[in-house]
Parts: sequence; structure tokens; C-alpha cells
Amino acid sequence: MGYTEQTISTGRGITTPVRMYGDGEPSVVYFHGAGGLLPVEATIDGLVDAGISVAAPVWPGYGEAQDEGLLEDMLDFALHGWDVVRGLGLQRPSLVGHSMGGMIASEMAALAPQSVDRLGLLCSAGFWLEEHPIPDIFAMLPFELAEVLFADPAVGEKMLTAGLDFSDDKALNAFMVSRARQLGMAGKILFPMPDRRLSKRAYRIDSPTLLVWGEMDRLIPPAYAGAFEDAIADTRTVMVPDAGHMLPHEQPAAVAAALVEFLT
Repeated sequence: MGYTEQTISTGRGITTPVRMYGDGEPSVVYFHGAGGLLPVEATIDGLVDAGISVAAPVWPGYGEAQDEGLLEDMLDFALHGWDVVRGLGLQRPSLVGHSMGGMIASEMAALAPQSVDRLGLLCSAGFWLEEHPIPDIFAMLPFELAEVLFADPAVGEKMLTAGLDFSDDKALNAFMVSRARQLGMAGKILFPMPDRRLSKRAYRIDSPTLLVWGEMDRLIPPAYAGAFEDAIADTRTVMVPDAGHMLPHEQPAAVAAALVEFLT
């Protein structure tokens, strides 16, 4: 399924591409994780099939503009998210975020609880449990990442490399530069650990919240769903079998179905 793209310029001088899925004004803003948006986002397509229009912004560092230096900390990320929502002219949308995107969506909902209709968190980052430490993805090679992110590492490795031929020096260089920019941006809020004290602010979130987690998530294990449940008053959880941390790409039909039921 296709999408159109529009550009939002915020007061900080950041130019943000936004993918627009579906017809009419979006009721959902979808925030991608540290891996960025893929050419095909099957979970979003599932929402569109159910009549839900979606806006999916591209975070600085993940597009062509060299503007990643304009966001420095968690507050910058959250306020940029609201700048994009305002730039789109949306009033009280639902926010859905995967991993890093879920962390940012949670912070946005804590900052402005009256401005969020519903909150969907897909294997969200943001908390830290000493008994379940989150592995350092910034020190991993692609094949190691696949083992942590996917229920099936072989499938994951193909997805992470996007079928590129790394014997082509030009393709390899472009891939490494792009990945360095992305991880450098994500590292501002995820490194050395994804704990920016969200646990102290999460009580302010009063939107109905859906947690969707992969049963085989080896990066942010399902125990973290329990931490979000304890911190946010109105939550429910859906565990997805045969899925790891990249569940929106591993089991998109199941994730879309859970979100559709929650959002409509």
C-alpha cells in the first residue's frame, strides 16, 4: 500500500518528512523506532485497511536533511513530536510508537495528557529494570542485532541489510553512513541505557493505553510490559506469539488487529 509525503517545518528549523497513509485527516500519529521507517510498513497498512488514517513522521537523522544536531535530549524529542502534531493541524490524536518511538510517545503523553486520545506502545523503551538489563545495541554487529531483535534471526538479518550487496563498496559505505547517523541520533536518548526518568512521569498519562509485546522479545523482554502496567493507570496488554522486538514487521497482522480493536 502506498503513501504520500508532506513536509513539516517547525520553529526550531527542523524539516520533517511525514508519510501520510490512508484518506482524510489522520487520527493516529505513528513514531518509528531506532531502525527507522521501512519502505513497507505492513502494520500501518493494516490500520489503513480498517479505515484508520495514519501520519508517520521521520525523526531527524533518519531523512536526508542534516538536522539531527537540533535535538539534544528527551525533552527536545518530545516537544519536536508535539511540534509535528501541531504542524499537521491535528487535535488530540492517538499516538502509537514502536520501541524508541513508544518511549517518545509516552513522554509526549506525560507532558500533555489532555492532548492524547489513546496511546499504543509496541515493545516500548523508556524504563529500566535492574533484573532485566537491556542489551547494548550500539555495540552490536548486524548479525548480533538480528539475534536480539527478531524471533527468527535469519529473517531479521535479511531485513536489517535490506538485501544490499555488501561486496559493492559504494553500497556498503552508504549503508554504514546511514546507520551511523541513525544510531547516533537514537543514542541521545537510548545510550548508555534507555532511562530518562519516564518512570517518574508516567503517572501523568491518563489516556487509555495498549501495550503490545512480542513474547520472544530479547531486547526489551515482556517483563517491561508489567512495568508500564504498574506505572500507567489505564492499560491492557496483548502478547504476540512468534514475535521478538520487531513485532510490527514479524507479525504485522496480529499487531494491526490489536491496534484496530483498541483504536476504534
